[in-house]
Amino acid sequence: MANLSLSLYLILRIYALLLLFNVSFAKTLKRDMKALNEIKKLVGWRLVYSWVGDDPCGDGVLPPWSGVTCSKVGDYRVVVKLEVYSMSIVGNFPKAITKLLDLTVLDMHNNKLTGPIPPEIGRLKRLITLNLRWNKLQQALPPEIGGLKSLTYLYLSFNNFKGEIPKELANLHELQYLHIQENHFTGRIPAELGTLQKLRHLDAGNNNLVGSISNLFRIEGCFPALRNLFLNNNYLTGGLPNKLANLTNLEILYLSFNKMTGAIPAALASIPRLTNLHLDHNLFNGSIPEAFYKHPNLKDMYVHKLSKVSLCKTIYNTHVLI
Repeated sequence: MANLSLSLYLILRIYALLLLFNVSFAKTLKRDMKALNEIKKLVGWRLVYSWVGDDPCGDGVLPPWSGVTCSKVGDYRVVVKLEVYSMSIVGNFPKAITKLLDLTVLDMHNNKLTGPIPPEIGRLKRLITLNLRWNKLQQALPPEIGGLKSLTYLYLSFNNFKGEIPKELANLHELQYLHIQENHFTGRIPAELGTLQKLRHLDAGNNNLVGSISNLFRIEGCFPALRNLFLNNNYLTGGLPNKLANLTNLEILYLSFNKMTGAIPAALASIPRLTNLHLDHNLFNGSIPEAFYKHPNLKDMYVHKLSKVSLCKTIYNTHVLI
């Protein structure tokens, strides 16, 4: 019985070692090796010195490349994360990245990338996070981004994108965070974005967007999960729609520095979770409805530089700045 137990133990040990050997020395998919070595030729010196050898996943002697995460799929290792941010990478967005079909995370924020995002970005069907903020990317967003069905986090702020916001973004049914502020987007914000059932944060501030905010909320039941909405520093016109009161999860609403007009509707005071309301530097008129001063959660309400409004009050811990 002792010999049998010892034999079984040895068999299990050998099996475990074989599994470990298989994982450690699985070959990196040639497609990914070729793509990353192509990128290596284009990027700055900081990456060149940390990307040693030809195998981005490591070859058993040399370690995996800095910022590259690989995973075993079948008999091969594939690149699933490329996180090379704040590395002074210059030049156009490397098109070879779009050949890394198993990517779930692409983070190249705070570099010096220029040029457009290529339409081939739509190949990355497994992408969950796309972070390209704080670069110098230009031109219009390719509508192919709408094909990234798994995308949950999209950060494109602080670039030089222009043109209209693609309505195809409404196809990103998993999207929770959309940051496109500090660009040069024009036209109207697509009302179709309101169909995104999981969207929690939308920041399109500091662009050149126009049109009535009412158009954004024309779809019944829109933005059911939205918590934070930033549309400040644009050229939005028209009045505040009562439909804003249907955003029951809304906590922060920034509409400062636009050209909006009309009275501030009391219906907005019925948004139960609202904590910050910024309406300053618009063309609103009338008085501030008393319901705002009694809101249990509202902490800051900025309405200064409006026409014919009531005096500053602090009631129920709500600070209203005129």
